[in-house]
Amino acid sequence: MERDENKLLGFGCMRFPLLNSEDPKSIDYKSLYEMVDLYLDSGFGYFDTAYMYHGGLSEVALRKALVERYSRDRFTITDKWPSYMATRNEDYEIIFKEQLEKTGARYFDYYWLHNLNLGSYETTKKCGGFEFLKRLKKEGRVRNIGFSFHDGHTLLDEILTEHPELEYVQLQINYLDWNNGFVESRKNYETAIKHNRKVIVMEPVKGGRLSSLPEEAISILSPCLNGESPSSIALRFAASLDGVVMVLSGMSRLSQLEDNIKTFKNFRKVDEEDIKALDRVRQILLSKEEIACTSCAYCTGECPMNINIPGYFALYNSHPGSKDMYKRAARGRGLASECIECGECELRCPQHLPIRKLLKDVRASFED
Repeated sequence: MERDENKLLGFGCMRFPLLNSEDPKSIDYKSLYEMVDLYLDSGFGYFDTAYMYHGGLSEVALRKALVERYSRDRFTITDKWPSYMATRNEDYEIIFKEQLEKTGARYFDYYWLHNLNLGSYETTKKCGGFEFLKRLKKEGRVRNIGFSFHDGHTLLDEILTEHPELEYVQLQINYLDWNNGFVESRKNYETAIKHNRKVIVMEPVKGGRLSSLPEEAISILSPCLNGESPSSIALRFAASLDGVVMVLSGMSRLSQLEDNIKTFKNFRKVDEEDIKALDRVRQILLSKEEIACTSCAYCTGECPMNINIPGYFALYNSHPGSKDMYKRAARGRGLASECIECGECELRCPQHLPIRKLLKDVRASFED
């Protein structure tokens, strides 16, 4: 994949439209079909899914909305092997075949090891995950290989040094996290470029956080927007970086897709004045930040108490103390006070949040 500034918008398949906002499996297929049609008709064609998205249904939904409705040469599919699930070498082939069956894709254009971090990197080496990826490419079952990454630049440098076969790295890059000491957007980007790797950007709008800004931030950005949305300049920030070949957007509504298409069909790089304005906006947002959750829901998959962690964090940020709204968010789910502090959530959080501690804050706000 080479950089094409007319086709930098990737369709992220983690936030499909839903019939019930509390149920990630309740995919609104009618709306999804409309979005896929518009995206393809607008000249784009890159879809990014994963084994765990939408409670395991993202790959199936992609088959129904895309693979069964369009010829295979109209699109490319990226899928990811769930690195946190590796326990033995045999697991890789089993899950890969399941993913091919669920998507109906026959082969994957791009295939990543999902969310490599310090723990999963060691497990992947031990279980033979890197050898498996190389074999898939050699056999033609995948065309390109790489990994997504949520950790520090020192580990990223180690991985890229030890594994020159990995062609792509998918990184969380947005202007809010650019100098974040945990996410390390800038340092990770610079490390990837140092190793001459192509970069795919995820979370350019930070889970929607950068699409809805306070009035004081909007007033600062207004001269830079030229009538565009706050999401647009967030996407342009990521897409303006050299070496970035795709910018993913997890779109839940047709209007979001339309706005993003407009951004990339009329793409212009951010300039010095834009960067200065974004720096000021970053300081405003950081001063107001409570819990920096992007609602990716990685934390909930292995939670033994079925706690609605991202839902509670969003509520804590927007409506602290609202017990009625908390009751609705907790319907059929574990309460924050029911956390047994097993730590499984923190092992999977891309933002490296101290979730166990934050759940105590949620409990104090909504339950005590």
